[in-house]
Amino acid sequence: MYIGMIDVELISRKHHNFPNLALMKLSGYYKALGHKVKLISFEELSPSALFQSKYDKVFVSKVFTDSHIPKFILKLPFVEYGGSGFFYEKGQKEPEYSKTPRLPDEIEHHFPDYHLYDEWIKNEIRFKRRQRKYFKNYLDYSIGFTTRGCFRQCSFCFNRGVKTVTLHSPLSEFVDEKRKKIILLDDNVFGSGKYWEIIFKQLQETKKPFCYNQGLDIRLLTEKKAKILSESKYDGDYIFAFDNYEDKEIIEEKIKLFKKYMPNKIPKFYIFCAFDKNNKYDDKFWENDLVEIFERLNILMKYECLPYIMKFEKWRKSPFPSFYMALSGWCNVPAIFKKMSFMQASKNNKSLLRFKMNFPNIIKKYFHLKYGLIKIKL
Repeated sequence: MYIGMIDVELISRKHHNFPNLALMKLSGYYKALGHKVKLISFEELSPSALFQSKYDKVFVSKVFTDSHIPKFILKLPFVEYGGSGFFYEKGQKEPEYSKTPRLPDEIEHHFPDYHLYDEWIKNEIRFKRRQRKYFKNYLDYSIGFTTRGCFRQCSFCFNRGVKTVTLHSPLSEFVDEKRKKIILLDDNVFGSGKYWEIIFKQLQETKKPFCYNQGLDIRLLTEKKAKILSESKYDGDYIFAFDNYEDKEIIEEKIKLFKKYMPNKIPKFYIFCAFDKNNKYDDKFWENDLVEIFERLNILMKYECLPYIMKFEKWRKSPFPSFYMALSGWCNVPAIFKKMSFMQASKNNKSLLRFKMNFPNIIKKYFHLKYGLIKIKL
């Protein structure tokens, strides 16, 4: 067969630079059977194309709901599609995890085709649209899951339908010896009971730097985990999440533990916001949401941790969408966040004037907070 692969994020998101693992597994499986596989764009299937390509089968995958795909693509009889971007629909309270199609086991556990993106990368470099370093996730890393699932049941998470963390793949299923580093996509490896230690030991035995791209659950950090983590050949940022303000006490306690073993490391925390678990989204919610963001930032600042604001899609309907934009513009750029308070970073932002008139107490209490200003003895 002649098979096409469509990575929707690659086409529709300007700065997307991460490969689609499901498509790489599909490509590896079908190439091993002798079929021809090619990464393609929407245009190659367009009915109005002058030279329309013919495919026996086309697989389409997307991760994010707002990644755009033309409607005609999904109506073609030879197209199959999947991925969380199709089944976590906008506006619904819970992700439709049970409706998400799974890859058959023989494909899910097949070695990924790390050459699927080769032709696209060569063209990007050849025409000087990107430099090689932009493609490090495609060229330098082996990518996979050692575990799947999470027991947290967070109401905003796609994995809400899964209640446990289970072993998924041994490293041999996806680690390419020719690649220098490893990216793990596990949802919550620290929640896998006794297995996390075995996995970390196996990762260290590869002698390759590795990282958990989805982050680690700092609430599960123990002396043993902190020690092993500090001794690991970890690559890049230590990423955690501070999604719920109610977790402030345990988060602060675990940050101290992290800093005990890695005093010179600067962990990064995702700050999830603009999500109302009661689905009201009234004025009181929006005010509380902003206060809770700043309260979390205050804790991270004290311990010289970096935040990364992650906005739920409802932020656009808040009374002050420009404020959320300014806030993420400050927090998500470490060079700015480390040197300036929010007031300093946004002093020329005219769109904040109305906010200042409505919430003078928030301004007085939080706008002058500064990274590392308060030193805490650990």
